Amino acid sequence: MTEEEVEALLREYLRSRDPMIQARLSAWFGPMVHRIASQFRGRGEPLEDLVQVGHVGLLQALNRYDPRKGVPFRTYAAAVVAGEIRHHLRDHGRLIRLPRWLGKVLREMDRAVDAFWATQGRAPSVEELARTLNVAPEGVERILRLRAMRTPLVLEPEEIRRLRASLRHQRYESFQLPIEDRITVLAALERLREVERKVIYALFYLDLTETEAARWLRMSQRQISRVLHRALDRLSALVRAGMPSEDKS
Repeated sequence: MTEEEVEALLREYLRSRDPMIQARLSAWFGPMVHRIASQFRGRGEPLEDLVQVGHVGLLQALNRYDPRKGVPFRTYAAAVVAGEIRHHLRDHGRLIRLPRWLGKVLREMDRAVDAFWATQGRAPSVEELARTLNVAPEGVERILRLRAMRTPLVLEPEEIRRLRASLRHQRYESFQLPIEDRITVLAALERLREVERKVIYALFYLDLTETEAARWLRMSQRQISRVLHRALDRLSALVRAGMPSEDKS
């Protein structure tokens, strides 16, 4: 097919959502998916699996594409395919073993980059990404260097400390903690015992009552209350310290 025929086929698919047309478009853009997947060789996943994940991203692009935004489909699809592969690698934990708080920051960055591609048809600059995430440019640069590494890596404590120190907010936003404070809270939560994290999750994230939390966790209400007070005391001390200790007693 010529590029003009592909464009016509894409317009018809957006109108009809015909699965046969979807199959033809998937086959046509298959080489593009393979090229993008090949860029992620050596990251702990077979190329065949990465190609399969890339095709999932291609189908997402076909179903989400909005030509009214003026971004060529090939440009948009390439960004979605690459993003889906990155998400797959990150979720399987074979690129870099990361603290939970850093995984959350990386997910926010991925969403921001994907949104920028969808609306602007290009990758954001460091300054644009920093403004979107409300993070100092230095922090964005450190994360981008981390994402560019192509070999498995275990971050040393000093590297984690430097990265945390570089993630500072640029502006104050009402009803939202600055990113460095959110990181401190998330890192502190990781230092709590598992039962303490479960109780906090049940009461403050699921918004359960102590009675409901006790039934869900198969504990008594008295146990829930004791664990909650102990967890909040530990969490408060860790957040005040700013650098959570390794003690899990």
